[in-house]
Amino acid sequence: MRPRVLGALAVADFRERVRRPGYLVVLLAAVGLGYLAAPAAGAHWTIVNAGMHRGVYNSAYVGTVTALAGALWLSLGGFYVVRTAIARDERSGVGQLLAATPLRMSGYLVGKFLSNLLVLGSMAVALAGTAVVMQLARGESYAVDPVAILLPFALYTVPVLAVTATAAVLFETLPVLRGGFGNVVWFFVAMFAVLAGQSPDAPLGGLGVHVFAESLRDAFAAQGITLTEIALGLMYLDVAPRAVVWTGVDFTAGFVGDRILLVVLATAVAVLPALWFGRFDPARSVRSAGPAPVVPVATAPTTALPDRPVLPSPQTMPRRGRAFGRLLVGELRILTQGVPWWWWLGAAALIAVGAAVPASASGTTLIVTSIWPVLIWSRLGTQSHEFGVEALLGACPAPVRRALTQWLAGVALTVLVGLAPGVRMAIAGDLADWLAGAAFVPALALALGVLTRTARLFQVGYLLLWYAVLNGVAGLDYLGALDGGPSPVLVGAATALLLAAALCVVAARHARR
Repeated sequence: MRPRVLGALAVADFRERVRRPGYLVVLLAAVGLGYLAAPAAGAHWTIVNAGMHRGVYNSAYVGTVTALAGALWLSLGGFYVVRTAIARDERSGVGQLLAATPLRMSGYLVGKFLSNLLVLGSMAVALAGTAVVMQLARGESYAVDPVAILLPFALYTVPVLAVTATAAVLFETLPVLRGGFGNVVWFFVAMFAVLAGQSPDAPLGGLGVHVFAESLRDAFAAQGITLTEIALGLMYLDVAPRAVVWTGVDFTAGFVGDRILLVVLATAVAVLPALWFGRFDPARSVRSAGPAPVVPVATAPTTALPDRPVLPSPQTMPRRGRAFGRLLVGELRILTQGVPWWWWLGAAALIAVGAAVPASASGTTLIVTSIWPVLIWSRLGTQSHEFGVEALLGACPAPVRRALTQWLAGVALTVLVGLAPGVRMAIAGDLADWLAGAAFVPALALALGVLTRTARLFQVGYLLLWYAVLNGVAGLDYLGALDGGPSPVLVGAATALLLAAALCVVAARHARR
């Protein structure tokens, strides 16, 4: 395929995707991360933990820490923005049209890879601009060096983004990773890659943190300062770091070659799905299984209409409480429809383990069990749009009551999965904490699902929230598993706000019909 045509397809796909709200959300988060990469003098938050010291905010230091922060965030958040390119072609019918053209499979996949890289790269460009603004805003150095700012992005950020773009293509072409399960898998893969990529033994330079760390350590040592450890990540320091002059990394030819090789390998791996991906061609995706069976259609017998409408009598009309109970059971069945047997087996195992572990470990058990139903929670508020029945349900009465029963169905599922640690917490006098957490998570899922009509935002946002609690951030403990967390009243108030927002959106949409 001609490179000009391939580039045109990638650019057209890029232009379509940058108009979407998800792109703007991740872009704004990236700009916010650039702000945190160069905090004000005296601030205790830092992206690079170098003990009690940091570099002076010149072009070299601000460009490097912002580039590393961009590699950290865009490899996680940016993945969820670009991973829907192939699925969107399938839904819109563009994929079926492309399947009828001479476009080669490898050309299509490379085009998607380039489009993904363009989307992620545009965010990196915005982050580089943020680095310039932050350097001038902090006022420690007004000499802007474009090379010192852009070179770290080229060597630290772009190779990581190339790997992320390839991973998005792979996940979309593998059936088991195409849906919400792939979103969860990538979260843990990215977390592991961030930790492993900071090692000096990481292949092809990893994230490049060790190169920055060695240069920073040598420069500080020349000024009589010994650095014991250097870590990448958003951290809070007890003592505000002191500024020390650092003029940048002298990149070796070997490191530059490793980064170029990483980009080349990422491009080559992006073509690998051509071995199994059918590119929306039914002739490739459907095996020969003979002609489709003919299903006889039964003709309904015609009956004469009554002269007068038959109204239900008070004896035959269901009571309000009984009808609400049936609605709740129905929503619970819809919420758990299609859940595989192994999920229920895992839930039963978590309940058994939670009942067997000591009472002192109930908090840890609760944190573990609170991640198991994430894919089912993410269905709340999204299934009607996902399955194309939103207009049909919009003609039915009581939309707010249906949304409320969806939330209650999510609460029932949460209580079931967390039953064992919940009983332990109730015995210890922490029943209110457990119930507040059990109500909060479905409310968050319903609110995000109703507002965005997609499960992806909750899947990503909840995983970040859960990961923070797992790492002991007590201020975000919605479960009541950590000491010093928010009170059940505060969690309950957040639940009420989320639920009210979801119900108001549902009511407003119904009123416009």
